[in-house]
Amino acid sequence: MPENSGFSEKDVQREVSDLEGRSATAARIFDLRRIIGGLFVLYGIIVTIAGVTDSQAAIDKAQGVNINLWTGIGMLLLGVFFLVWMKLRPATPPQQDGPAEERPPS
Repeated sequence: MPENSGFSEKDVQREVSDLEGRSATAARIFDLRRIIGGLFVLYGIIVTIAGVTDSQAAIDKAQGVNINLWTGIGMLLLGVFFLVWMKLRPATPPQQDGPAEERPPS
């Protein structure tokens, strides 16, 4: 780095750590497990409510099985699984081996 560039090593390190923090935040926000889990929980609630409020005629139409209730419960369980998995193993951005000067160009 040229000496008269106006940036000190401390400024560069602060900028790098700021960008790493933003990258980690973006990785957590856009984690697909959050989106998939949230949608399954939302739709699971809707389908479970539909199953609870089904008439006997709708249950008889499905050969005596309250399919909406069981499908809704299954969706809820799958959604909760994804959300718990996300909490137990949070996403982290890939780690780089060393400073940019030492890495080969991509």
